[in-house]
Formats: sequence, structure tokens, C-alpha cells
Amino acid sequence: MPGESLIEAESLAAGYGGPPAISGVSFSLAAGRRLALLGPNGGGKTTLLRAALGELRPSAGRLSVQGRCGYVPQTERTRLDYPVSALDVATMGALSRLPWWRRTGRADRRGAAAALERVGLGGLATRTFGELSGGQRQRVLIARALVQDAGALLLDEPFSGLDRPSAAGLEALIDELAGEGRGVAIATHDLNRARRCDAVLCLNRVQVAFGPPAEVLDRETLEATYGGAIVELPGAEGKAILPAHHH
Repeated sequence: MPGESLIEAESLAAGYGGPPAISGVSFSLAAGRRLALLGPNGGGKTTLLRAALGELRPSAGRLSVQGRCGYVPQTERTRLDYPVSALDVATMGALSRLPWWRRTGRADRRGAAAALERVGLGGLATRTFGELSGGQRQRVLIARALVQDAGALLLDEPFSGLDRPSAAGLEALIDELAGEGRGVAIATHDLNRARRCDAVLCLNRVQVAFGPPAEVLDRETLEATYGGAIVELPGAEGKAILPAHHH
């Protein structure tokens, strides 16, 4: 259902057995909406995604997840030397729906092939995953998440390392998937793309702000999120502000 809440957190804290890596996090992700997660490296974006996936148990607060979440990791952190095809990688998405003793079958591979078609890679199904471009690998991983029948897609730095055309194509695909009723959470450092999302969650181990980009992304919030180390980009009309440690 459009607008149905897929992920909700209230005063959430989570971590890895010691002090919380994130705390005081309250937000919601609804079907058909795009949520940008902004924060410095080590600020808790990946921790929040892992909690939503069920890999980390909340140490405080509440976290509610409806349906399946599909995780799309950074392709820069994936092994590219395994001799697996794009179709093989997409088919792996079926494993989360199968009993541990059952292997994927023809129906699963047909579903994976359809998912590759959906992300615009039907003609590259037999291509080795490691031979694909960064943008194409991201699309394959999104196809894998679609095979999982995920209502919410969790993307960890999906634009990292992509050239401008590939990034623009990936952003268009994300918009299409949200338009089909999926909720999409995007961990990113790109403020311009964050401004085009429906909501923004700013994290720096604690929640700094959550809300529509026009209300959230002001200088005060960005300084609190990135520790005050920000610069304005020349010619950006004062709107594109990036953390200085990325320059």
C-alpha cells in the first residue's frame, strides 16, 4: 500500500556489544518514499542499516520492520575475482526465501533474469560480475534485492566511484523503484542527491535531525552532523555544502 510504513524507529540505540554506535534515532520510511542517510564516516549510517536488516539487536528503544529488506552494499567492497555471472549474483537473492537445504532452481533463475531486465541489464545476464562497470554492478545488486521480494531497499553508498552518467542512471532507477511503491534508504555523502529525496536523516552517532530536505539541510544542521568541517562549493548558489574532509 502506498504510504504504508515499512521501517519505524523510536529512540533507537544499537551497537556491537560496547557503547552504542548510534542512539536517540527516531524516523520512519514509508512505501514509495526515498530516505537519505547523511553523516560522516563512522557516524552510524551502516550500523542503522544493519539494525534494519536484523543483524544487530537494538540495545534501547524500538525498531519495527514490515516485510523484507534488501541490502545493496558498496560494490567497492565486493570481491570481483569470483567467476560468477550477473545472473548468478541476482539469483542469490532467492536464497533468503528458501529452506537451507534447497538449492535455487529454474523458477528462481527466471525470476532473476526478469529482475535483471527490470534494472536494464537483461542483455548482460551471462557477463561475469567482475567485468561489469561500477554502475552495472550496482544494478545487479539491486536486481538481487528485487529477487528477495524486498519492499524496502537499503543502499550503502551506491554512488561511490560512479561516473556522472552512471550515477544519473542509477538515481533514475531508484526513483522508478520508489514510484512502484518500494521504500528506499540511501546512505550517502552527496547533499545534492539528498535534497532530491523525500526525507533526510542526519546522523553523527546520535540523531541530529530528521525531516524534509528543505527543512533539515541548513548550515546549522550540517555543521552539527559533520562536526563543523564544511565548505561551500563555488558556483553552487550556496546550496551545495560538502564535508571538507572529502576534498
